[in-house]
Amino acid sequence: MLLPPKVAHGVADGSVTLAFRRWREPDVKVGSEFRTVAGVVRVEAVEVVDERAITDADAVAAGWPDAERLRRQLAKVDGVPTTYRVTLGWAGPDPRVALRESADLTPEDVAAIDARLERLDRASSHGPWTMATLDVIRRRPHTRAPDLAAEMGRARDPFKIDVRKLKNLGLTRSFEVGYEVSPRGRRYLELTTRGLV
Repeated sequence: MLLPPKVAHGVADGSVTLAFRRWREPDVKVGSEFRTVAGVVRVEAVEVVDERAITDADAVAAGWPDAERLRRQLAKVDGVPTTYRVTLGWAGPDPRVALRESADLTPEDVAAIDARLERLDRASSHGPWTMATLDVIRRRPHTRAPDLAAEMGRARDPFKIDVRKLKNLGLTRSFEVGYEVSPRGRRYLELTTRGLV
């Protein structure tokens, strides 16, 4: 479930507790958690609602100024008659944030990262990519993803998916434009014996 940054920050500060979506089937389950720009959000409840019963207070709790504007937004989803009310709660900060700042790596940490990256390389349909991707991000921080992908001879979307895998390991961080190697990633590159493939 995607949340706009303003809504995600609202969940984190408690000002947003609801979301309304039109889905054929629920896209989320109670208890599921997902990462946002403001941290981890948990789904507390999912229920079918009649859009006409959405109140202004409901709309405000979902980050909208009033129910009428929320209903107009929902109406943009053609051919999907079911509206769901999703109750949201903040589950805490994104654990990747603390991980990426953790640069005090032991030899065991380096070996564990080596093993994870080697598995990603072996599982790849386009060959080894992890070290080359870390290198291009290190050399060209805050560069647009399409430009980095083009330098590597790759399409943008698969490249971004791969960078997300590195981010999940705490090795990179994302910005409005581009990426950079995190403190953890920089320290890993200093200590690893894996070279560019």
